[in-house]
Amino acid sequence: MLIHDEKFKKSILTALADDDMIKILNHAKDNLTSVTEIMEKFDIAHTTAYRKIKWMIENQLLVVEKIKITEDGKKSSLFKSVLSSIKVNYENNVVTVEATRNVNPMKSTAERFFSLGEQQ
Repeated sequence: MLIHDEKFKKSILTALADDDMIKILNHAKDNLTSVTEIMEKFDIAHTTAYRKIKWMIENQLLVVEKIKITEDGKKSSLFKSVLSSIKVNYENNVVTVEATRNVNPMKSTAERFFSLGEQQ
């Protein structure tokens, strides 16, 4: 799909210009992952990981797929990349961004809502 929303397009380009965000997006494309897992896997500092992941969620590049309670009673969000591939083209002073969706956030939310009563 061609990205027409300028804010979303700029968010994608900003993420692609940051090495840590690229690592996070690439890992979260195929894995439901947590901030802790990202910090450990890529040796990203705690505050940096939380700040970048929060920014990517706010800019709709990541979506929270699941919230789990850890053994010590804390909430842990598991997230996934919204896009599975991105193509950027610059020609005649025009930047075009084409992307393929990885997940549909509304579908995921609806599935979680309707499965609340089921045992997992």
